[in-house]
Amino acid sequence: MRSTLWVSGACLIAASANSAWSQDLKLIGPSGQVVTLAPDQIAQLPHVTLTVTVEGRTTTYRGVPLSDILSKIGAPAGKALKGAELRDVVLVTAKDGYAVALALAETDGLVRRDQVILADEADRAPLPATEGPYRLVVEGDQRGARLARVVTTIELRQLAPSP
Repeated sequence: MRSTLWVSGACLIAASANSAWSQDLKLIGPSGQVVTLAPDQIAQLPHVTLTVTVEGRTTTYRGVPLSDILSKIGAPAGKALKGAELRDVVLVTAKDGYAVALALAETDGLVRRDQVILADEADRAPLPATEGPYRLVVEGDQRGARLARVVTTIELRQLAPSP
């Protein structure tokens, strides 16, 4: 009887952990269009590895460049990122409501050398439930304030021109 209860408990824990990993990612474009990426779609996107040291702790993350995620909602990148698009802002929101804003230009490899990725692994393992399934990682940051955990939504907003 004890082993049966233990096995059932283990299955319940595994099922609840798996539900965290099956989280879709919601993308919102500047005109309000919504694109939802399922975990298997994100897993199929090209991944990069990025080692960062934040507040004295070094971690190697693996994830998708944020510019590749943003391309799914038509965000300009590379040489197409110019003019009015340089005012665009990316708002990354976590499950608990924590939000981080980045300039769209910060996410582009032709604009800045440091990378911004949506990580799904840390130190060769899936992110723990308290951090994942997705975490924003901004290379070059000295503090962890923009390493948003449990990311659920990424929105591209166009700021109005200055008067």
